[in-house]
Amino acid sequence: MAQDTTKAELDRVKNVILQAKEKACRETDNEPEPELTSRVEWPVQCTVGPGLEGAIAAETKIGYVNGTKGSLIYRGYDIFDLCAHSTFEETSYLLLHGRLPSSSELASFSAMLRRKMLIPRTQRLLLSFPVEEMLPMAALRLGTNLMRQKQTFRDKDTFLAETADSIAADEDSIPMETPPTGGKKSVFEFIKHIFTKPETAPAHLISSEEIESCYNLLGGVVSVAAAIGRVRQGHIPLEPLPDLSLAGNYLYMLTGRRPTPLQERIMDVCFILHADHGMNASTFASMVVASTLSDIYFAIGSGIAALSGPLHGGANVEVVQTLEEIGEAKSVKAWYQKAKADKRKVPGFGHRVYKAYDPRARVLGPLAEMLAEEDPAIKPLFETAKELERTVVAELGESKRIFPNVDFYSGIVYKSMGIDEHLYTTIFAVSRVAGWCARVMEYLEQNRIFRPRAIYTGTLHEEYVPLDQRDPTGT
Repeated sequence: MAQDTTKAELDRVKNVILQAKEKACRETDNEPEPELTSRVEWPVQCTVGPGLEGAIAAETKIGYVNGTKGSLIYRGYDIFDLCAHSTFEETSYLLLHGRLPSSSELASFSAMLRRKMLIPRTQRLLLSFPVEEMLPMAALRLGTNLMRQKQTFRDKDTFLAETADSIAADEDSIPMETPPTGGKKSVFEFIKHIFTKPETAPAHLISSEEIESCYNLLGGVVSVAAAIGRVRQGHIPLEPLPDLSLAGNYLYMLTGRRPTPLQERIMDVCFILHADHGMNASTFASMVVASTLSDIYFAIGSGIAALSGPLHGGANVEVVQTLEEIGEAKSVKAWYQKAKADKRKVPGFGHRVYKAYDPRARVLGPLAEMLAEEDPAIKPLFETAKELERTVVAELGESKRIFPNVDFYSGIVYKSMGIDEHLYTTIFAVSRVAGWCARVMEYLEQNRIFRPRAIYTGTLHEEYVPLDQRDPTGT
């Protein structure tokens, strides 16, 4: 009977995701944007705004976000199909290798990732720091760096990168930067650089740009994130269980409780939804660092650092806090009117890319509802969220194309599983490691160091005044 109940619950997860897909197809047109889905002829002309908004920096086969239509694609596969039928392990394989694995490949890959979760040397180092006093994202970035120290030879002082064949930032011809001596046409050189392992490096250490380093990070960051949560609760880290998925082990290693099959599956879907999302700030940060021929551990650490900023990660925490502030569904309209009068932003709505309903929110909403049905403590929070969604969308959906984004329901999902809100952004990072690694590895195939320009708006021809002749007031 228990097995029948579990199967029914898991089938319901799949069905609500497929229903979300059907609704999305009815409400939006998923045709691609021709200008953003074809090969690039370099140099490319585009309109660029502050912060490189609109700039085309690379080609990719990994992921595609169609913000106008509200669709998200990984390697050609619709996010709804992956959430309904795939797993995070399989999706990670797809992102890294460009194809879905066979059953034997997936079994081997999943077992290997569970082994990669065993990082006792890194955990010992991590616990020598005051993790319980650190912000979780700062601790996660530290843990990633400690993984690098224990898993690669790149930190050894005997290692020296070979740079003779590398193309530096300013070595090739960019006429627009060198008038009037540049050539008539820009010449762009791309190079893939492989580091040679020193003879003195210990046998168990690897470099850090091989695919094995991506596997280390996929499994290891899950363990680091869970250990941070455990230490913050005053407990020691746990080892993974061999029969649980990465998502299931994350929940077990964090809470000390074996998750229900429903919790494991929903967390697995959350990991899939966050695995990749275009050239966002953290992905760009990872690629910029990797382009210098640093290494993938530092690159992923840079992604974590970028994600720790409140403009990129952490909005789901604000959503939960806002819902708790509102209190109950019947208070939404009065709260919203006051928020408008105070010109207060409502967290969890709108997106810089999406001008349609975020497909990730379409999945998370029904999953949050499923969990709320089982938890009386969460149900009022979910009902308040649904009423806030109805209120905001009724006013701003049609006119300003503002809808819930991925953060609106994800916090409710995590809260229902007993996860502390301070850890929400680390879950985002654990998931996004797959996308960060895939994009870094893809970019390194034809690497070119990032080198945008800035327009100088300062003064010119200032006359230098010796120190003893300057106004002592500094004016």
